[in-house]
Amino acid sequence: MLIHPEEILETINMVTHEHLDIRTVTMGINLRGCSHPDVATFNENIYSRIMRCAENLVRTTEDIQSLYGIPIINKRISVTPIAIVAESCQVDDYCSVAETLDRAAQQAGIDFIGGFSALVQKGMTPGDLKLINSIPQALATTKKVCSSVNVATTKAGINMDAVAMMGHIIKQTAELTRDRAGIGCAKLVIFANAPDDNPFMAGAFHGIGEPDCVINVGVSGPGVVNSAVRALQNPSLGDISECIKKTAFKITRMGEMVGKEVARRLNAQFGVLDLSLAPTPAVGDSVAAILEAMGLESCGTHGTTAALALLNDAVKKGGAMASSSVGGLSGAFIPVSEDEGMIRAVQRGSLSLDKLEAMTCVCSVGLDMIAVPGDTSPATISAIIADEMAIGMINKKTTAVRIIPAPGTKVGDMVEFGGLLGTAPVMPVHNFSSETFIARGGRIPAPIQSLTN
Repeated sequence: MLIHPEEILETINMVTHEHLDIRTVTMGINLRGCSHPDVATFNENIYSRIMRCAENLVRTTEDIQSLYGIPIINKRISVTPIAIVAESCQVDDYCSVAETLDRAAQQAGIDFIGGFSALVQKGMTPGDLKLINSIPQALATTKKVCSSVNVATTKAGINMDAVAMMGHIIKQTAELTRDRAGIGCAKLVIFANAPDDNPFMAGAFHGIGEPDCVINVGVSGPGVVNSAVRALQNPSLGDISECIKKTAFKITRMGEMVGKEVARRLNAQFGVLDLSLAPTPAVGDSVAAILEAMGLESCGTHGTTAALALLNDAVKKGGAMASSSVGGLSGAFIPVSEDEGMIRAVQRGSLSLDKLEAMTCVCSVGLDMIAVPGDTSPATISAIIADEMAIGMINKKTTAVRIIPAPGTKVGDMVEFGGLLGTAPVMPVHNFSSETFIARGGRIPAPIQSLTN
């Protein structure tokens, strides 16, 4: 890849003034060869496998950061979904496996490890049930383990039995981490159409069909896009789209260069560059701020969904022109607690849970890092999940829910998680019951658009 001096200067400016960074370098590791009926042997196998692959991950990324002068914020690992590789273990739960993953993450010096996961969009095996029931305790007793459950796809429909279970699992996880504002729920995401190569937590896992060991990179640049849009002089919406495409192109080239060099040095394959505009709590590094730069008084007001659709499409077009390896999620994230503009919009009253749901129809992922009152019922949480899964299923896109029923909180309270997880304003949910609907169970059938063969 030929890099011109002008691009180097632009990158330096974006890093110095506009919060540009590599949000994560994530190593995906295949654990299928580690399976064993004895859980102690299995745990030793996965620990050894992770350490063999990832022992130099942190040092290598730090060397690349120094070489190029581009901050690499997180170093992460994703593994084959544990419900798959642990199924032969003769145990009642997989909490010891989560502890082993946590021990490996600590030893490797990484920030998070993802893959305490199950894929149950059409039904649940005994291994899936063991993993799901292990989630609350596993997330309460580990620091770096992240969990995900895929409950829907466009091809399979929505597994409403799994959706109903997850409402209870989320409530249990919140209670077991009550002393930390329910932070266990920040490490748990429920998916429709989960991608196999997503480098972002909490939803990363190493999918079936992926290479043995792979490097996936997640780039973030909402601050850069925000600055570029605000610098335009009385632009049309077409002008804004062109500006975002050009900016996304530059960010993608930078991210791919870093990812390929990390992969080369670690003797791993380079997988995908996930160009997702993932905000941070820093002022200006906000997706909401970009939408407001387009002309909205406050994120969430009428026109927000249209503005977000423009942003998401332009980001994808710019990234696709810059690299043939764009993958993962790639678009605009709208996590409330991690975006200072979203937090401000909730506090102003312009942004509600219903509006966020509408916005997820046109952006990456879904209802992300949203705090709700601690007394929210499991059925209500499951119903919120079901709505989001339906959006993903019908629209053939990835959607997800990462929701925190923060114990002891009420609407208007603020919940502090710290670091990139930020601060979440507690948002209201509807008071009308969804319990009978959720209790019916079964499966919402796949839509007619699933018949594509």
